[in-house]
Amino acid sequence: MSLIQSLKLVIAPPHPAARPFLLASGAGAVIGRLLPFRVTRWLGTASGLFFGFCLYFFRDPERVTPAEPNVAVAPADGHVVSIEKVAPPPELDMGDAPVWRIATFLSVLDVHVNRMPVAGTVTKIAYHAGQFLNASLDKASELNERNALRVTLKDGRQVAVVQIAGLIARRILCDAEEGMQYETGERFGLIRFGSRTDLYLPPDVTPLVEVGQTMIGGETVMARL
Repeated sequence: MSLIQSLKLVIAPPHPAARPFLLASGAGAVIGRLLPFRVTRWLGTASGLFFGFCLYFFRDPERVTPAEPNVAVAPADGHVVSIEKVAPPPELDMGDAPVWRIATFLSVLDVHVNRMPVAGTVTKIAYHAGQFLNASLDKASELNERNALRVTLKDGRQVAVVQIAGLIARRILCDAEEGMQYETGERFGLIRFGSRTDLYLPPDVTPLVEVGQTMIGGETVMARL
């Protein structure tokens, strides 16, 4: 990656979900520095630092989705923490037969915008309130707060992508609605402040990534369909 590409990633425009955080911290920074009190100046400095963190955390860089058809791309940035065959999320009504699950953990330093891994129609969305365990743990898939989407491909096969809240995350954002059609790599949501994204693929495909590998949401090819 060139220096210019690296700078574009760091200074990318923020996702719209950042607006309330940026407005609040920006106002706090200005007011805190203007008032002639030591405490308010300290709060102003802290607000300014939080403003900078939010600019970085909510960055939403453009991505170049592979032109190759019939591929599943990474739904999020981060690194792969597990690849195994398990039953799909029961709330999505995809049966009990094991399918591939590729789990990607996002640290607070990763881009947290979620992208659609495949081209298809969202046929079911199921939200589940839960705990806020460390998202890198395997049991986070079942116990943590999560939002699951079932996506039906043109050939009738089904893929699922699950947004999972992490240790300090408290809000999952999902712009998708049932019946909406997406192209591969399109944005559909975001998870705040540390999270995990699980991708469930048909059992007849072969994952092309490995545990520990770094993912680039919307770009890294995870499997060919």
